[in-house]
Amino acid sequence: MENKNTYKESEIDNLIISYFTEKLGKREVDLLREWVQRSDENKKYFNNLQEIWIASLDPDKSKEYDKDDAYERFLLRITNNETTIKDKKTRLLRLLLYGVASVIFILLISYASYWQGSEHLKSQFADVVIEAPLGSKTKMYLPDGTLVWLNADSKITYSQGFGVNNRKIHLVGEGYFEVTNNEKLPFLVRTDELHTDVIGTKFNIRNYPEEEEASVSLLEGKVLVKNTLKNNDKVCLSPDQKVFLNKKSGEMRVSKVNARYTMEWTNGYLFFDEELLVDIAKELERSYNVKIVLLDKSLESFRFYGNFIRREQTIDEIMILLESTGKIKYEKDGRNIKLSSK
Repeated sequence: MENKNTYKESEIDNLIISYFTEKLGKREVDLLREWVQRSDENKKYFNNLQEIWIASLDPDKSKEYDKDDAYERFLLRITNNETTIKDKKTRLLRLLLYGVASVIFILLISYASYWQGSEHLKSQFADVVIEAPLGSKTKMYLPDGTLVWLNADSKITYSQGFGVNNRKIHLVGEGYFEVTNNEKLPFLVRTDELHTDVIGTKFNIRNYPEEEEASVSLLEGKVLVKNTLKNNDKVCLSPDQKVFLNKKSGEMRVSKVNARYTMEWTNGYLFFDEELLVDIAKELERSYNVKIVLLDKSLESFRFYGNFIRREQTIDEIMILLESTGKIKYEKDGRNIKLSSK
């Protein structure tokens, strides 16, 4: 870390701590931004402390985010030596990783304008991006204690101010959420076509860019879902309801479901409940690293109900089951699969 010129190491630590606890003025934020941008080593140091700060938020307690309590625990962590910092980083990774899933924290330096007073965290120069790669899933806790599972090829992005003056995240792909209750800070999940607002609840959101449908299903509580494609049309879901959005037409429909099944992917299952075959094909591609082509356009409207165990069933076994419906036949050549109508 650079500390020979303008700043001493202790001064930088104080700036970073004050930044995390929303105590910096505009001048200090600018100074910290300039220091972070000065070298890759500085960026890495800042990112390490950011991860330790997130880890200090005690994910095992279902309570509202306590900034002062987190601050005290954070102080205890950064007073340790560099080896301890590395140990804490390893602990954080153990907390966030599930199986072979990868969690990637990306420090993004932006030049957004500074908002005075308590609003300044809305214009951060550091966002956190967490990704689950193909063929795996990721379990994590957000700074407010909310449990999140990310399915394969999914990611969430949130500002460093998350849990302080907002609880807004952006989701690409599929995520399951158990949200910590906080009536003063509603939990907001944004995707390109659907906005979901909650206070405290359990729900699943699926919206992969390449799929024709997006959906939200509710296990507990209540959520408000807004359709950004059609005048922000709204639907309020009750438990065991699922809303489907056709991303081509912009139409929404609500179905009664056993919502528990929509989150079974977190337990290693592939559960398809009234899913379009074209979307099922995409899910199988992500899960088994294959390429599936639908040869007949009529197959795109075919819906399928099925339950598979990803760890125990091969792609060939799943294809045989699909073929047993009497509507589909398949051809497989290596990792390439072609589906056609019978």
